[in-house]
Amino acid sequence: MLDSGTICAPATAPGGALAIIRVSGPKALSAVGSLCKGITADTPANTVHFVRLTDGEGSVLDEVLVSVFHAPHSYTGEDAVEISCHGSRYIINKVLEELVRKGCRMARPGEFTERAFLNGKMDLAQAEAVADLIASTNRATHQLAMSQLRGHFSSELTVMREQLLKLTTLLELELDFSDHEDLEFAERSELLALALSTDAHITRLAQTFEAGQALKKGIPVAIVGKTNVGKSTLLNRLLRDDRAIVSDIHGTTRDTIEDVIDLQGISFRFIDTAGIRQTNDKVEQIGINRTYAAIDKAHIILWLIDETPTQAEMSEMQARCADKKLLIVQNKIDLTHIPQAREELLPSSPIIRISAKRGTNLNLLENAIVSAADILTFSAGDVIVTNARHYEALIRAKANLQRVISGLQNQLSGDLIAEDLRIVLSDLSEITGGLITSQETLNNVFSHFCVGK
Repeated sequence: MLDSGTICAPATAPGGALAIIRVSGPKALSAVGSLCKGITADTPANTVHFVRLTDGEGSVLDEVLVSVFHAPHSYTGEDAVEISCHGSRYIINKVLEELVRKGCRMARPGEFTERAFLNGKMDLAQAEAVADLIASTNRATHQLAMSQLRGHFSSELTVMREQLLKLTTLLELELDFSDHEDLEFAERSELLALALSTDAHITRLAQTFEAGQALKKGIPVAIVGKTNVGKSTLLNRLLRDDRAIVSDIHGTTRDTIEDVIDLQGISFRFIDTAGIRQTNDKVEQIGINRTYAAIDKAHIILWLIDETPTQAEMSEMQARCADKKLLIVQNKIDLTHIPQAREELLPSSPIIRISAKRGTNLNLLENAIVSAADILTFSAGDVIVTNARHYEALIRAKANLQRVISGLQNQLSGDLIAEDLRIVLSDLSEITGGLITSQETLNNVFSHFCVGK
């Protein structure tokens, strides 16, 4: 499946002061060497050279830095060259044009990383982490991508696969001695214990997917409360922007309004909702129903109040947020005629008292929001699944492993159990690309990369 041709592409976005052009493949050194003196097949690896780059007519295009890498010690595992030139579109296009004339072709999106995978420089999960690393927008998503790129996820999968592979081999060995009916190379109780342990491990990994998606897309935080308590004002204050309409008229917000901000290295997706109240307005009621839907989807609920809620209101909110992190926030503390909410009537967590209009105690609220996200925090060595393809493969592996467990419990023959184990191994291998042969799958993975990577 590996195209052995030489590819080239810009690796930086246009418009900058400098640009990098990458070249990889068997003709990388000769193609670049034909455009400048001093670069040949014998040029030492891992060296940088200052040279003048010329066009086909011998005119100097630019003074550049050329970095040389020899196979297999390069990003792609092939001979590779990186040209650092000035960011002029004319220079970039002219260099690429000359490289094509010398036998190179323009790279497809993600083709450099695809070659790194196919040449064994990284597995497929690590290759996908490269795209996540480029797309990371905060500390949390960067940490997730780096963990996967360093192979933490792949290492866990490798351990599981090696354990299952060992037992699959023992079961298949029994088939070679099928004329000895009482001979067992694999102790069934040991195999069942390992299958149950692996099932629990896969379940744990799959359960991190929701948290991984939240960290990747922004942890959803719903701002809820009665009409006119200052929800839209709070959203605008958090976003440092007039994102939502603010008015003294009750029921101004009739739909959910969302935006993402970064707090202390974590992205939060704030959702301003319609005020909760009894109304005969059909459109407003639709907005209130969407408020309840936002509560269901959120991880953190900011319940904005301006006075002590009734016991009925308290009970309803606790019931709706039973599995959420509920933060009670009293707004409008700048208004002297509004008394403090009575904490003894509310949950044990302290009330956060703010003025959204003036920004008073906003830092306390932001700290509380970050602390409330501790359900999604992780250390550098933890594995969090963020990729839907990985999650789907884990779910398939779990379903097939359930058949193995059922077969062991029902004392099925070793050949049937071994077949189901092979399917589980295939599901786990699909994540890292160990058994992938489908070009369609690879195209789907790498088509989302940027050109030059």
